[in-house]
Amino acid sequence: MLDFTNIRAIDFHTHAEEPCGCHDDDGYDDLQSSMAQYFGAPWNHPPTIPQTAAHYRAQNIAAVIFPVDAERETGYRRYRNEEVAELAAEHSDVLIPFASIDPHKGKLGAREARRLVEEFGVQGFKFHPTMQGFFPNDRLAYPLYEAIAETGKPALFHTGQTGVGSGMRGGNGMRLKYSNPMYIDDVAVDFPDMPIILAHPSFPWQEEALSVATHKPNVWIDLSGWSPKYFPEILVRYANTLLKDRMLFGSDWPMIAPEKWLDAFEKAGFRDDVRPRILKDNALKLLGAAP
Repeated sequence: MLDFTNIRAIDFHTHAEEPCGCHDDDGYDDLQSSMAQYFGAPWNHPPTIPQTAAHYRAQNIAAVIFPVDAERETGYRRYRNEEVAELAAEHSDVLIPFASIDPHKGKLGAREARRLVEEFGVQGFKFHPTMQGFFPNDRLAYPLYEAIAETGKPALFHTGQTGVGSGMRGGNGMRLKYSNPMYIDDVAVDFPDMPIILAHPSFPWQEEALSVATHKPNVWIDLSGWSPKYFPEILVRYANTLLKDRMLFGSDWPMIAPEKWLDAFEKAGFRDDVRPRILKDNALKLLGAAP
């Protein structure tokens, strides 16, 4: 089991890719290769979950890990949540499993969410509006949110524009509009007891994200997908003050290695008393593991 006492940080944003890498027959290989080039990642195919666990173990960092269920919208094969959870359980000293369910599945998805928590120990759920092709406040997603809220687990939403589809023809068919964090404000109102995480510096909607998080006490922000050296000044200012208890370390592995993110974090303008909260303490509270 994961010993939170001895780890130095909790990375709240890592991706589980296909166990054998990518598949060129559905376009996933092209997407991953383009993203690796965009981020300067040093691999041709993403690492497997066991390889990810080994990397994080060597760094003495725990990692929240999840797939993205975007099969309906993109055609990319779905990485079964059960398989992710089972592999994470084999490496439970460093990995914390989250699941991903396409909200278009409605009550079917809601049933899956409850089962994954009860039978597989899933600790949260990942949404990617741009890849899944939905507005977060669309009522079609509410049966799934209701199930997640019942479990008490957090829901993590991709926000803003990162490297997904960047530079590809037509942005690989992915529409940025879905990932404006302001749409998640409705979700925070309608599910006030469900912890919600806005993933990434939300370019070009950073101030919208900060507005939602300061206004809604159940909303958190993870700092993944960008090197801290590129963070906008206003994001660092809020992390140091109003939102110091609701900011989370996240890398966006395997595109950004945690040690690379942490190196840049050390040089960024975060207060010394705030750094431990971002790196570990806030995540412990969100996961219900705080002493």
